[in-house]
Amino acid sequence: MSNTMTGALIGAILAVVALQFGFWGFVLVVVFGAVGALVAALVTGKIDRGALTDVLTGRRSSR
Repeated sequence: MSNTMTGALIGAILAVVALQFGFWGFVLVVVFGAVGALVAALVTGKIDRGALTDVLTGRRSSR
């Protein structure tokens, strides 16, 4: 599936969620989706946990 099709599918799902559950339901789905994506990236090793911890604690700058 192409990136365009994936984006369209995600947009359609979020539109249905927004219509069905309202604004706060939509926000909740987006937040849980983002947390799930972050956890999946950490588990698969696409994000370095040590570097993420350093950035969040202010030990390392993004510059």
